[in-house]
Amino acid sequence: MTEREDSLDPIIEILREPAGLRADLTDRVMSEVDRLPPPGIAALDRVRWWRRTWTIRLSPVRGLGLAAGLAVLALGVHLAGRRAGPATPPGAERAPEGQPIQFVLIAPEAQAVAVVGDFNDWSMSATPLARTLGDGVWHVTIPLGPGRYRYAFVVNGAIWRNDPEAPAAEDEFGRANSVVTVGGS
Repeated sequence: MTEREDSLDPIIEILREPAGLRADLTDRVMSEVDRLPPPGIAALDRVRWWRRTWTIRLSPVRGLGLAAGLAVLALGVHLAGRRAGPATPPGAERAPEGQPIQFVLIAPEAQAVAVVGDFNDWSMSATPLARTLGDGVWHVTIPLGPGRYRYAFVVNGAIWRNDPEAPAAEDEFGRANSVVTVGGS
């Protein structure tokens, strides 16, 4: 053995000994935990941070730039509102043109029914049916202009059904849909 190895032996022996924890470790950790604020206090501090008084310092050039940007934004919002036209007052909506057509489905097990078709771009949310109390009859009346319309009922948002009282026609996907024809004047 070399002299250097002999001098490292006592250190190696010390390092090989199991490390012991101080007896007061648990007490020290728990006293630190006890000093922490309760969880609700931290949330309260965040609210106070948002409510405190702030001082913002801007150079005159930056202040003018900020004011100009806000003015452009306000002008854009104003002009966008003018392009959209005046708002229609409630109750003054224009009545849709067409002959009123009633769609009816008997589905006592259904929780929701909608009619989808050419007339509403096959949207499942555009035309929901109302349920007659207690008898499972679902219905809606839609004004339709003259033409031939394919449609189907969607039950509970997933089950597509044809109208048992209407003729069927196959669509471009090979699916049979119900058909209603509205005459013109």
